[in-house]
Amino acid sequence: MSNFRQRLSAMTSSKKAALLTGILRGIEKESLRINGDGELSQQRHPQALGSALTHPRITTDYSEALLEFITEPLGDVKELLAQLDEVHRYTYANIDNESLWVSSMPCMLGDDDEIPVGLYGTSNTGKMKTAYRLGLGQRYGRKMQAIAGIHYNFSLPDEFWANLHEEEKSTLSLQDFKTQRYFSLIRNFRRYFWILVYLFGAAPAVCKSFVRGQEHSLVPYGNDTHSLHMPEGTSLRMGNLGYQSAAQEKLIVCYNNLDTYIRTLCKAITEEHPTYAEIGSKDEEGKHQQLNTSLLQIENEFYSSIRPKRTTKPGETALNALASRGVEYIEVRCIDLNPYAPLGITEEQIHFLDSFLMYCVYKDSPETDELDFRNVLENQTRIVNQGRDPELSLLNGNSERKMTEWATEILNDMEATSALLDTVYETKQYKQSLDAQRIKLEDPGQTPSAQILADMKSQDISFFRLAMNLADQHKAYFTDRPLDAEKTAEFVTMAAESHSKQRELEAVEEIGFDQFLANYYEQYRCCSGKSPQILTE
Repeated sequence: MSNFRQRLSAMTSSKKAALLTGILRGIEKESLRINGDGELSQQRHPQALGSALTHPRITTDYSEALLEFITEPLGDVKELLAQLDEVHRYTYANIDNESLWVSSMPCMLGDDDEIPVGLYGTSNTGKMKTAYRLGLGQRYGRKMQAIAGIHYNFSLPDEFWANLHEEEKSTLSLQDFKTQRYFSLIRNFRRYFWILVYLFGAAPAVCKSFVRGQEHSLVPYGNDTHSLHMPEGTSLRMGNLGYQSAAQEKLIVCYNNLDTYIRTLCKAITEEHPTYAEIGSKDEEGKHQQLNTSLLQIENEFYSSIRPKRTTKPGETALNALASRGVEYIEVRCIDLNPYAPLGITEEQIHFLDSFLMYCVYKDSPETDELDFRNVLENQTRIVNQGRDPELSLLNGNSERKMTEWATEILNDMEATSALLDTVYETKQYKQSLDAQRIKLEDPGQTPSAQILADMKSQDISFFRLAMNLADQHKAYFTDRPLDAEKTAEFVTMAAESHSKQRELEAVEEIGFDQFLANYYEQYRCCSGKSPQILTE
């Protein structure tokens, strides 16, 4: 019996399986606001939605028009989706003559200066958020920042980790053990996440406005002069049109342990990068146009399919939080918006993600080197551009392996994790979600990316028109079910409290913004071989 099967078999007793009932999941879902013509909204963040700086459920990502809905970490999948549903219903009741774009790849876009950057007020924290976004626009262009996706947060309960800690007779503290094992999960996730891009990639096409004036390898879709696509592609969002960066190509981030991960990113945040130095931190008027001139302004600028996470304190960097208190949960970042699902994600997808993440927990996860790092990037490129090619091969060490054979092996192994979770939650939905993905592997035409292109062809419409039609359907789905008065009042109160909290932040007499940034970046001094600054309450 393999180590993978042995580890899982140890969890089959009802007592041990019950340790997994405390799994927590959270969703962060991004969606562009569009006007009735399908163009990016030029309106400010609606007052009724609260302060984008301080609202716990509704904020913005890069643009004023890029809404981000955030759920609480919850243990029940139905409750999780119900909370996301409520946020949509409240939002639709408070965006005048607007809709939410349903695809990860944007709607019709104008020039960069027609993509409004997110504004967060006059506090130092708010200024920093806006300056960071201005910097992203300077470095990569604003169009890339109009791409949307789903972030899936996942954590295992302490009881599970404590049991595993005891079984493996670890001499580490429980938190250090958790951190170590989360990094093992992350390494495996990076090895195999290409299967998620194949199964759930839903961005094979885009409006030609997105690539206007730049080189690309997309081709027109039939006689459609408005849509460009990758014939066997899966997710343009995850390719070189999306959250990829030529400047970051030489950055090799080590996921073998927390220390190497932090030091790699600290170095990228503190060492000057020639291209960004030419831009300068400030414009001629002395206003910040980026936070710094390093390869990364902050750690979030490193575009990755998965991140180790720890809840931060006010003013604390994400890396400092990890260094101080270890990994709390992981954030999966490679999931496209599902344009056929009003919420952008389905219960079936969540069940599969849980099974896959548990597979990554139990599968052997050797440490990686530069070859492994490069293979991950190459496999990502191949699955993005050629994922539905039945003859596609992927890199595995120094050799190549047929994608369908490798994916079948993964799904076969996942039968055990799906069965375990079905036992834990007394359901059959995990196995059903696995079986649904097998169909996509056997027939690439069943994948979301293929379905989008097939619908464009059968309905003889452009990518834009297909997305607009779905946006109209989803809008009706939410507006036909308005929230009751009690739930509406909760959201109204939440919005009012967030505005009040922002005003309180802005009323406090603060140090100058340059000093604020200097203090903030002092936390990254771990890259010079010193320990990171530990913040106190």
